[in-house]
Amino acid sequence: MLDIKQIRENPQLVQEKLNTRSGKYEIQPILDLSQQQRELEVKRNELQARSNEIGKLVGQKVKSGVNPQDEEILALKEEGNSLKITLSGLEPQEKELKAQIHQLLLALPNLPSDSTPFGKSEDDNPEVRKWGDEYKPANPNILPHWEIGEKLGILNFERAVKIAQTRFVSLIGAGAALERALIQFMLSKHIENGYVEISPPLLVNTDSLTGTGQLPKFAEDGFKCADDDLWLIPTAEVPVTNFYREEIINAEELPIYHCAYTPCFRREAGSYGRDMRGLIRLHQFNKVELVKLVKPENSFDELEKLVGSAESILQALKLPYRVINLCTADLGFGATKTYDLEVWLPSAGKYREISSCSNCVDFQARRADIRFKEAGKKGTQFVHTLNGSGLAVGRTMAAILENYQQADGTIKVPEVLQVYLGREVL
Repeated sequence: MLDIKQIRENPQLVQEKLNTRSGKYEIQPILDLSQQQRELEVKRNELQARSNEIGKLVGQKVKSGVNPQDEEILALKEEGNSLKITLSGLEPQEKELKAQIHQLLLALPNLPSDSTPFGKSEDDNPEVRKWGDEYKPANPNILPHWEIGEKLGILNFERAVKIAQTRFVSLIGAGAALERALIQFMLSKHIENGYVEISPPLLVNTDSLTGTGQLPKFAEDGFKCADDDLWLIPTAEVPVTNFYREEIINAEELPIYHCAYTPCFRREAGSYGRDMRGLIRLHQFNKVELVKLVKPENSFDELEKLVGSAESILQALKLPYRVINLCTADLGFGATKTYDLEVWLPSAGKYREISSCSNCVDFQARRADIRFKEAGKKGTQFVHTLNGSGLAVGRTMAAILENYQQADGTIKVPEVLQVYLGREVL
C-alpha cells in the first residue's frame, strides 16, 4: 500500500510513476476524499474543543456557587448536548471516508524504483547478464519436455486431466523422484546459505492475501473455499510474509531470511491459450520460495543477494539462464523493482521465466502492518519485504528434461542431484 502522506505531499510525482505502469491508475479520487476527510477532522476537532470548553465552564461556574438551574448554565448545557449530537454524526462520516480511501489505496500498485527501467511492454526488459552458454546442448533434435517425459513414462497429463481438468499433471516413478530430489536440493542449498525453513499452511485467509497484495485486485486468479474464509495459496510468499502480520519486530532480529517449499495454486485467469502443454503454466505446481524482511536502508542490496541465491541453484544444476530487469510496464503489482531469471529451453530455442525476485520496499508491510523498533529510539518503522522463487520446481524439471536430454532418449541426471536420486540416468 502506498503512503497516503506521500500521495498528499507529492501527488504529481506519484501520478507520474503510476503512469509508467501498465493499466490506468488515478490518485485524484484519493486526494479528493482525503481533503474531505481532513476538513471533517478539523471541524470535528474544533467542535470537540468547544464541547470540552463548555464542560469546563459549567464545572467552574457550579463550583463557584452559581445555581445549576441558572439560565446561562442551562444554555451552555444545551449547546453542549447539541455539540455531542453533531459529533456523534460526524464520527461515522469520517470513518466511512477513511474506509473509502483505504479501499482506493488497496487498488493502487507499488511505485517503480528509480533504478527500474522505463518500458511499455515486456519487450523493453533489458538483459542484465547471461550464464552457462557452454552448457547449452549441441543435440539439434531436442524433444519438448512433455514429449520426452511421456515417452519415458514419468509424466502423465491425460490421466491428470481425467482426475481434475486441463493444466494438471501427474508425475510417475522417476518423474516424482526427480521433483522430490529438486525440492530437497533447493531447500538444503538455501538453508546452507542462511535461510530458515518454514512449512506454512496451504490455506490462508483474506487478510493474508490482502496483506501481500493478491487481494482485492487478483481475486479471479485464486481458488477460494466455498464455506470458509480460506483460499489456496498462490505462492508461499503469502503465508510466510504474513507470519509476521500485525507484529513489531525487534531491529536486532533483522534481517529475517525464510525459505519454504509448498504446492501453489493459480487459476491463470489471464493466460488462456498460452502454454497449454507441459509444465510451464499449471493450476497446481510446486515451488521453493525465498522471503526476506529487512531494514529499509538494506533492501536493494538484499535484492541483489536474493537474485544470487536463486542463481546459485541454476548454476549448481548447470542450466543456462539469463537475468533481466523488468521495466515499469512489466512490473508486478507489489514490486518496486524485479529481476526475472529465465532458463534456456532448447526445444523452443528461447529463455523462459523460472524465478522472479522482487523488492516490495514497505508496500506489503503497510498492508500487513509489519514494523520494527530500534532499541532506545521512539516509534516504529515499516520493514521492507522481498520475495523470489528459488526455484519453480516444475519449470526446473522441464529445463532438465530438455538440457540434459541425450541422443538415445534418456535423461542424464545433473551431478548435484545424483546423490538424492541414486542414479545417473533417467
